[in-house]
Amino acid sequence: MTTHIAAIHALQALLGNRLSTGSSVRDLHSRDEAHSTPVLPDAVVFPQNTQEVSEIVKICAAHDCPIVPFGVGSSLEGQVVPIKGGISMDFTQMNRVLTVHADDLDVVVEPGVTRKQLEAELRATGLMFTVDPGADATVGGMAATRASGTNTVRYGTMRENVLALEVVTADGTIIETGSRARKSASGYDLTNLFIGSEGTLGIITKLTLRLFGRPEAISAATCAFATVDDAVKSVILAIQSGIPMARIELLDETQMKAMNAYKPDLSLPEIPHLFLEFHGSETGVGEQAQLFNEIAADFGVSNFEWTSKAEDRNRLWEARHNAYYAARALRPGASGIVTDCCVPVSALADCIARAKDAIAESGLIAPVVGHVGDGNFHLQILVDPENPDEMARGKALASKVSELALEFGGTVTGEHGVGTGKIPYMQAEHGAAYMMMATLKKSLDPQNIMNPGKIVPIN
Repeated sequence: MTTHIAAIHALQALLGNRLSTGSSVRDLHSRDEAHSTPVLPDAVVFPQNTQEVSEIVKICAAHDCPIVPFGVGSSLEGQVVPIKGGISMDFTQMNRVLTVHADDLDVVVEPGVTRKQLEAELRATGLMFTVDPGADATVGGMAATRASGTNTVRYGTMRENVLALEVVTADGTIIETGSRARKSASGYDLTNLFIGSEGTLGIITKLTLRLFGRPEAISAATCAFATVDDAVKSVILAIQSGIPMARIELLDETQMKAMNAYKPDLSLPEIPHLFLEFHGSETGVGEQAQLFNEIAADFGVSNFEWTSKAEDRNRLWEARHNAYYAARALRPGASGIVTDCCVPVSALADCIARAKDAIAESGLIAPVVGHVGDGNFHLQILVDPENPDEMARGKALASKVSELALEFGGTVTGEHGVGTGKIPYMQAEHGAAYMMMATLKKSLDPQNIMNPGKIVPIN
C-alpha cells in the first residue's frame, strides 16, 4: 500500500488524527492547477506550529520519506504534486496573522494565511499587502513560488515584499533569515534563497511581509487599441514618462471575446485592451489617467473610460481575475494548458506577435493576457484532454512560448514557477548556474526529501 509505512506510524504517534491516509484527502493533495498527472501522497499531515513541522521533518529524514508542502493547491507548474510519494504537509491549520506592526509597515504571519484573509485582517489598519496573483493563494505558497501579479509594476513581487522568514531545513533545524529592518548588508541573502525555492530547500513556517499605506484615491481605466503592438508601445512611453501606474493589464482580442461571453454586461470591443489602475490623491489619479490617455492617443487609443467609483473598479478587476474561467467558456468542456514567460518590456510586443503566429499555426484557441508593465504574459491553451493530437499540439505551443522567451532575452516563467513543467528549459536559461543550483540543493537537502523532482532534479 505504501513504501513509507514506518514514517507514517511515527507521524501518527505524533499527530494523531491530524494525519490522514483517507483516499479523498490524499486525492485532494495529489494535484494543483497545472495540467500534470496527479500522484497520491502516502499520507497528509496537518501541523499546527513550527515545532511540529520540525518534528515531522526529523521523522521523515530518519525514514528517507519525501515531504511536499501544500497551501491551497493553486500553483500552476505541478509544484505540490508528490511525484515521489511521501508526505503532503498541509498548512491550513497554521493560518494566523501573528502581529501587525502598523508604524513599521510590516506584518508577521503563518504560511497558511491566504491573500484574501490577510486583506480582511488589514482593512481596518489603513494598510495593504500588495502582491496579488489572482488566486486566493496562501502567502507561504506565494513566497515559495516567488509569486507576483497585477500590482507588480508599482509594488514589486514576493521577492521585494518579504523581509524575513522562519524556515525548517531538511534536518529539522529551525532557522530565521532576514529581519524587520528595511535593509541589511549582513551576510548572504538567505531570505531570497528560500523565496522561489518551491519547498525544495526548506519549509517556510513564518513570514514577515512588507505593507503599504492604502492610497487616498484609486481610479481604473479601460482602453482599446487596433493592435497589441500599439497597446504595448503606449505603456512603454507612459512608463518612460514617469506615470506611476499601479496596474497595467493587457488582454488580446481572443481574451476580450471570452470576457464578453462570460460577463455579457462588460460589453467591451473585441480588440486588444489595457486595463489600468492609478493610485494617489483625488486629483492625482485623475491627472494620471488623463496623461496616459494623451500618450495613448499617439497610438490610436479608443474607448478610453476611467472611473474612481469602487463598484466600477471592483467589477473591472473581478472580470480580469476571472480571465481563466472566461477563456474556458470559449470552448466548453475543454481543459487549459496554462503557461507564462517574461521578456524585457521593449521586446514584449514582438514576442507576443511571434507567440500569436505560433497559436495560429497550432490551430488551437489560446487567449493572451499579460502584466504588460513587467513584460510578463500568459497563454491559456484550450485543448480536449482526451484528444492526444490536441494535447501534443498544446504542449508544443507551450514549449514554443518558452523558446521565444529565451530568444528575446527573457525567462521561461515570470511568476508561475518551475515545478516540473519548466524543468526542460532550465539548462538553456541558466547555463552553468543551473549546476550551481543543483550544488545548493545537494548541500541543503542531501537526502533529497524536500519536494524531490522539482526545479532541479537530483539523484
